[in-house]
Amino acid sequence: KEGKFLQATTMSTNTDVSLSSYDEDQGSKLIRKAKEAPFVPVGMAGFAAIVAYGLYKLKNRGNTKMSIHLIHMRVAAQGFVVGAMTLGMGYSMYKEFWAKPKP
Repeated sequence: KEGKFLQATTMSTNTDVSLSSYDEDQGSKLIRKAKEAPFVPVGMAGFAAIVAYGLYKLKNRGNTKMSIHLIHMRVAAQGFVVGAMTLGMGYSMYKEFWAKPKP
């Protein structure tokens, strides 16, 4: 019993962990990530815009059922995000394979 307590209290912790990844605040991290993958913020903004438009049009949907309206908005938002991801992959492939300077 006493040995387990002694072992638990004498376990060493690694305090030499580099905290360089924690030095970056959220704004600069978002800017850095946006430069690395520019279509990610485009996809996020498009998703937010379609959701906002869907909420705005929720009052004026006419005879359309609520479930049908929500399905249409979900499909539109997902389609925009998938399109942005596809364009982003094409852009990164272009940068990596075709736009590289020849040695």
